[in-house]
Amino acid sequence: MTLFQIDDTVGAIVRDRPSLSRLFEQAKVDYCCGGKKTLAEACRQRGIDPQVFLAQLEDDAAVATPAEVNVAALSLTELTEHIERIHHAYLHTELPRLEKLVTKVATVHGDKEPRLVQTKDIFLPLSAELATHLIKEEQILFPMIRQLEASPTLPTFHCGTVANPVHRMEFEHEEAGVALAQLRQLTDDYTPPEWACNTYRAMLDALHTFEQDMHQHVHKENNVLFPRAIALEYTKVL
Repeated sequence: MTLFQIDDTVGAIVRDRPSLSRLFEQAKVDYCCGGKKTLAEACRQRGIDPQVFLAQLEDDAAVATPAEVNVAALSLTELTEHIERIHHAYLHTELPRLEKLVTKVATVHGDKEPRLVQTKDIFLPLSAELATHLIKEEQILFPMIRQLEASPTLPTFHCGTVANPVHRMEFEHEEAGVALAQLRQLTDDYTPPEWACNTYRAMLDALHTFEQDMHQHVHKENNVLFPRAIALEYTKVL
């Protein structure tokens, strides 16, 4: 039985089978900001045969996996709470730690490897922007979505519609995605040189984990939460 088609969007595939995100990560196929592309389009952009990758997805999906949260089955309120509890909490803790790591490694080893200074110069602004981004979601957008779901009629929002802050968040996700791609390139796919000290290696491992969490985070918002919130708002306009 065929579970997927090459004209399915990559965001929909990962939405329905989150465990398949590992294959997309390995193939460097963007399923979060690029989630609206079809599997065929996304594969061709990476120089991958769509039919071969489709077969890999089918094989992986057929293997039993541990129970995972089905975010598509959560209410909008539950989904915002899940994102805050899992992804926002992670960033609130990890961003300050990563700031210290990238600064320390750039200071100690930047003369030997100038790209470490570039890594710091990209990560620090990204961290600051993400901190502000989280505040916008926690204090403005997510409360709006919860109010929208709880209200029998269309609430009046100070920013007009829920779609307005959603579009802003999606734009900021795109900017973060560009920065993440730059970090991966500068660090040779988070591969440490032979001479790297333990702090250097810890920084690369933390950046890799950060990238993976961001991909999951953005996917859940761009491809699940935001479209559902906009669709719900539309039904209450009618």
